[in-house]
This record gives sequence, C-alpha cells and structure tokens, in this order.
Amino acid sequence: MPVRVRLLFVSTREVAARTEPALHRKLGPIGLLFAGIGSIIGSGWLFGAFNASVIAGPAALLSWAIAGVMVLIIALSYGELGPMFPVAGGVVRYPHLVWGSFTSYSLGWITWISTAAVPAIEVEGALQYATRYAHFTSKHMVSGKPAYTLTGLGLVVAIALLALFVVLNYFGVQLFARINNVLVWWKLAIILVVIVTFFVLAFGGGHGMGSTSNFTSHGFAPASSHGVFIAIATAGITFSFLGFRQGIELAGESDNPRRNIPIAVIGSVLITGAIYVLLQVAFTLGIPRSALSGGWGTLSFSNDFGPLAAISTLAGATWLAYLLYADAIISPADTGLIYTTVSARVSYAMARNRNAPAAFGRTSRNGVPVAGLVLTFVIGLILFLPFPSWQQLVGFITSATVISFGAGPLVVASLRREEPDRHRPFRLPGGDILPFLGFYAANMIIYWGGWDVDKKLFLTVLIGWVLLGAYPAISRGHGERREHFELRSGLWIVPWFGGLALVSWLGDPDKHPHAFNWVFLINLGLSAVIFVLALRSRQPREAIERHLADATAEAGTELAATG
Repeated sequence: MPVRVRLLFVSTREVAARTEPALHRKLGPIGLLFAGIGSIIGSGWLFGAFNASVIAGPAALLSWAIAGVMVLIIALSYGELGPMFPVAGGVVRYPHLVWGSFTSYSLGWITWISTAAVPAIEVEGALQYATRYAHFTSKHMVSGKPAYTLTGLGLVVAIALLALFVVLNYFGVQLFARINNVLVWWKLAIILVVIVTFFVLAFGGGHGMGSTSNFTSHGFAPASSHGVFIAIATAGITFSFLGFRQGIELAGESDNPRRNIPIAVIGSVLITGAIYVLLQVAFTLGIPRSALSGGWGTLSFSNDFGPLAAISTLAGATWLAYLLYADAIISPADTGLIYTTVSARVSYAMARNRNAPAAFGRTSRNGVPVAGLVLTFVIGLILFLPFPSWQQLVGFITSATVISFGAGPLVVASLRREEPDRHRPFRLPGGDILPFLGFYAANMIIYWGGWDVDKKLFLTVLIGWVLLGAYPAISRGHGERREHFELRSGLWIVPWFGGLALVSWLGDPDKHPHAFNWVFLINLGLSAVIFVLALRSRQPREAIERHLADATAEAGTELAATG
C-alpha cells in the first residue's frame, strides 16, 4: 500500500488546536450501550454456535460461559479507565499515559489492524449467508474444514458495502447512532425469536428435531476440556464478545462519559453473554437427530453457509429461515458500520499519541476523522486478498484484539500506584486481583488461538516494528528518537510478546498434545513476571502527569487529582 507515513512530534494541545472542529459529544447512555451491543452481535452469533458445537459438542455451552466471564474481567479494567479519561480511541491512548510512545505504538498498530479487519469479516459473513440467493461465495476446504471464499461477484458487492459504511460515517456520529439504535433493536429481536422458536420446536417434537438427548447421546464433551477451551478462541466465541470496546473507543463522543461508559462496557457483555448462552442451548436442542449420526465432529447441513437457517428449514420453520437470511445481512452490516466508525477513532488516537501521521488526527466539520475512514476502507480491500473467508479471518482478529486489550489491566494497576488520589467514578474492588486475572485471561485466549493463528499475529507485530524503524522523519538525531519513543519504559512489551509466541509454539497441541494442560501454569507464571515487569517499567510520575494533562485537556473535563 503506497502510503507515505510520517511521525510528527508536536504537543497534543497544538494538534488539538489545529484540528478543530473536534469530535462531537452526542452519544447518550443508550447510544453508547447500543454501540457496544450492536458491535457484539454481528456475524459471530450466526456461525459461533455451529462452529463451537463441531469443536466441543454440547460442552460448547461452557465455552460461551467461560469466554463471557473472561471478557467481562478484562472489560472491568476499561470500566475503571474509561470514566477517568473519556477520550476517543481509549484502548490505544491508555498505554501511552503510563509507558509512552513505543508501547502505545506497538499496541496501537495491532489494535488498528484488528479493528480495520472487522468490517471486512462482517461483509464476508453477510455474503456467506446471502449465497443462498446469488453466487457470492464458493465452498472450499481449508485445513480440512469448509470455508466460503468470495467470488468475483461477491468481491464487487463487498467493496460496495465497505464504501457504504464510509459514506454513512462521513455524516457524523449522531447519524451513526440513530441508524445503529434501530438496527440493534432488530438484531435483539431476531436472536430472541430464534432462541424461543428453537426451544418450542425441540420440545414440541416433529420434523425429526432434536431434544434434550442431544446433550448426552454422543457425549457431553466429546473433545474433553481441550475442545471447550479451543472453541473459546477459534470458533468465533471470543470474537462475538469483543464489541464491548466501543464504549471506550467512542468515549470522546459521549455526553456524560462518567455515567455512560461503565453502563456500556459492563452492560453490553452481561446482556449479550446471557443471550449467547441461551442461543447455544437452543441450537443444541434444535439439531435434528439425523444430523448427529456421525457425531459432533462431522456435524454439517446441506446448506451450511447458513447453519441456523438450515436447522429452521429442516424443522419446517421456513419463515424463520427467511428472517435469518435477512438478518444475516443486517446484523453483520451494522457491526461493520460500527467498526468502521471505531477504526477511524483508533487511527485518530494514534495521531494524538504522535505516533501516526498528523492527518489522522484531523476531523471534518461533522467531527469525523475522514483520513481514518478512507484508510479503513483501503485496509478492508487489502484483507480480502489473504483472508477471503469468514473462517480464515476470525481467529486472527480474535487474538489481535485480545492482545491489545491485555494492556488495560496493567494500566489500571500502574495508575493506582502513580495516581492513587485521582478521582475514579468507577473503581474495581480487590486491589490487583482483577487486573491480574484480566491480564492472565487475555494471555490464555491468545494461546488457545493456536500457533497457526499466533504466528501471523506476531509476524504482524514485527512488520509494525519494521515500519516504525523505517519512518524517515522520526527525529533528527538518535538520542532524540529514544526520548520521543520512550524505549526504556516500553521495552517490557518485547518479552511479553516474545513469551506468548514461545508458549504458543512450544505448547501447540497438534505437535505437543501433552503440553496443553501445562500451559495453564506456564502462562500463569509468564503473566506474573510480565505484570511485575510492566509495573516496574512505568514512567516516572512527572512523565505520567504530563501525559495525563494532555488527556485531561482533550477530554474537556475536570479530571485533576484530588489532594
């Protein structure tokens, strides 16, 4: 991609002064909560229950519950940080407060890549279901599993949808919120209708529908606990929860962030977690007994590009199948719309951190970072090439997003030590316990993604570092470069990433099946070492207070420390 990138080291206040108009604060509690729920309920629920059942059998129910708890623990740290510093692109901005530019760039790079990839995967998910009506995708086998890749027609439609997301976002966050609120009500209604209908059909019998015996007829956990944990990262389960971040990324556009952010972050995970568990139960009950003749590992349907719709058709509920095919376009499209919004805010945040081109920190008269929108569109087009199917992209997005979230708990623990008296509208109880568990949970999810996914993740990190070293205008002198990038405080991230890569490689269950259970303890030790190293690497109070002053000024709120 021939984009000339330049780092501009200017003060945050200078950038803010030249880039007016600023982001507009027009999102209320419902708008922010629905941004989270709308982002969470995308293409994941359309495929997650089926994929998880193939991997873990009926025990996939536990996969959804465990993933929900793990994501909630991670999200709680952002529930504390968000109201303190309600700035756009918070997931990228918070590490900058504590460790400076190198850490924020490293995490911001992978955050931006994963966020920009979501509109592409949502479009692929929608077109996979829509293949019932036109030849948008074709079926191939990838690593022994079916995958639906875009055809020529599908690629043209995918490009048009990505362009539509950009156009809708161009007119501002208020229009985005109005459209999203309507679509979220639709998505919630459809998923609840599916759950209720599957329960009714299963217990009503007929049409060869399944029953409670589906939970035991071929074993509750045919792949043992191994399948339960692998499904968390690879079936689209964790991916289906990751939209909680929108309460953080859009914080700079909330009318009352201190009240709205905890509601959006925690509420979105709790609401969708309950829905997903019910959906998995309903899916397991609703599978026709004939489809299980070969066991859970061979579960398939004649038109498995839409597994939920396939069950509805087999059960005689054709009306529900048609609703699902319609929702398969609406739900992913809404999530793609949201992530187009958020991706532009992430690049905006990187510019504010002074480790991305200043153009990404400028907004239009509608308060929209237009350069970020355009680049998100371009990245989506590029990602269609190496990842032309939903199945191929979901694991990468999951691991990349979770590793970017992993720093949040460390920021919480660090700021409690350096800024103990700063006002916290929402405060986690239990000292360092929940932040540490959140960090450990993130590291375990990355491991469960598998080496085939993780090697692509860490290769992407290395590419980001190469680009960082190749920037022609980092500074005029080597010493100044070290000062700007704050390498000393940020180098802890290298052993973190390196340790995760080593654990993923050595603990690959395909090559070392007996290592799987030991990784629980190994990752616990790694998490403890990196947790302590990150805390000891934090910048001195003067540097943190300088970054905090910039964040406070941009937020436009009185966030000065008490005492």
